[in-house]
Amino acid sequence: MARYDVNESAVEFVRGLVDSRQYVLDSDWGETQPDTAAQNAYLESHTWPEYGRWYLGLTEGAADETKGRYAFVCGDFRRVHRSGLIACVYRASQWRHKAVELAAHDLLQRLDTAAGIGI
Repeated sequence: MARYDVNESAVEFVRGLVDSRQYVLDSDWGETQPDTAAQNAYLESHTWPEYGRWYLGLTEGAADETKGRYAFVCGDFRRVHRSGLIACVYRASQWRHKAVELAAHDLLQRLDTAAGIGI
């Protein structure tokens, strides 16, 4: 099983998106998450670090500047999605990647607070 480190630059980037209200509260993540075509299109006009900031996990041992390096996407390359963060929490907890799970959970709580959810 792959192992993941928390992508701290992604965490900071997503915090900034949340703080500037660049998020989607209601979406079908299965339909919204970037597919291969969307990933390739994004990479045509952006750098690898820009691509990587949408992914909360870094695959240990994977080569830099490869898609395999990044895991746990949480946005659509424009905005962070609440459903994407929920998916990250779920997937990371399911496969026992505790650090990524907690990072995604903290971002989800930040988003919910910013959006006034549960207050």
